[in-house]
Amino acid sequence: MNKKQMERWSPFLLLVAIIVIWEVICSGFQVSEFIFPSPSRIWEQTVEFKEVILGHAWRTFWVTMAGFAIAIVVGVLLGFLIGSSRIAYAAVYPLMTAFNALPKAAFVPILVVWFGIGAGPAILTAFLISFFPIMVNIATGLATLEPELEDVLRVLGARRWDVLVKVGLPRSMPYFYGSLKVAITLAFVGTTVSEMTAANEGIGYLLISAGSSMQMGLAFSGLLVVGIMAMVMYELFSFIEKHTTGWAHRGSQG
Repeated sequence: MNKKQMERWSPFLLLVAIIVIWEVICSGFQVSEFIFPSPSRIWEQTVEFKEVILGHAWRTFWVTMAGFAIAIVVGVLLGFLIGSSRIAYAAVYPLMTAFNALPKAAFVPILVVWFGIGAGPAILTAFLISFFPIMVNIATGLATLEPELEDVLRVLGARRWDVLVKVGLPRSMPYFYGSLKVAITLAFVGTTVSEMTAANEGIGYLLISAGSSMQMGLAFSGLLVVGIMAMVMYELFSFIEKHTTGWAHRGSQG
């Protein structure tokens, strides 16, 4: 196995090693499944409750995607606004940083009062927790455009708008895809947290229900499903990034 193949298979080999060690520890020390279920027990309950899990997973997925879509639109627009103006960058960026420091779980009770129990609070929580990385990376990509390059383009007759749209935005694409890979994982976290307190379906609701009935294997199955969905979306964005911004990674290829 050459180095490239080793890099490709290393995550799977590490995962297998973790599962084997996990199973050996649970079996060898006879750990109660109510405290820490073994991988085999998690798999058994995943198969047993597969229809229930899939139903809750689909709800969590589409709610997360809805909030994430809003986050992309708002994040790109705010990022463009902040990054295209030094005044806007100086005025808005500190406020957005302060807002991002607020715990998003604290917004869930407020959102429940405004929108009731259901998909609304979960969508908005996913949006609130995931739009900031997108906004910051777009703003950073535009704000750090080399002054020399901008001066040359201005001398050649380019207007400020031309510089931003034709040079700034393409230059920001690697930042953008990097932010998507971070934001999508945060979006799933936001949805799950909201569903734990303000929903009657979804993986978050499943976690609470499974925990209250002491079905820890089912609870771990829910966590596993969320992780898989986040990983699939992460890999999707990595694939799109690789095939649309290969010019930005030329030095690391080969």
